[in-house]
Amino acid sequence: MELSTEARNALTDSAFGLPHKRAYPMPDASHARNAKARAAEEFNRGNLSSAEKAQIDRKADVIIGAA
Repeated sequence: MELSTEARNALTDSAFGLPHKRAYPMPDASHARNAKARAAEEFNRGNLSSAEKAQIDRKADVIIGAA
């Protein structure tokens, strides 16, 4: 499901993998899986620190139920 701008803007900061940047929105398990995949890509490109990737992965794992 695509997240509209209006729906994304309505999300609380805590619904994001990186709340301080409002990046990697995770309102549901589908978006959490996508966030993990995008974070891995950005980490491999050197655009994301290992700490940021770990933060995104931890949050996504909780939402997905893998934690």
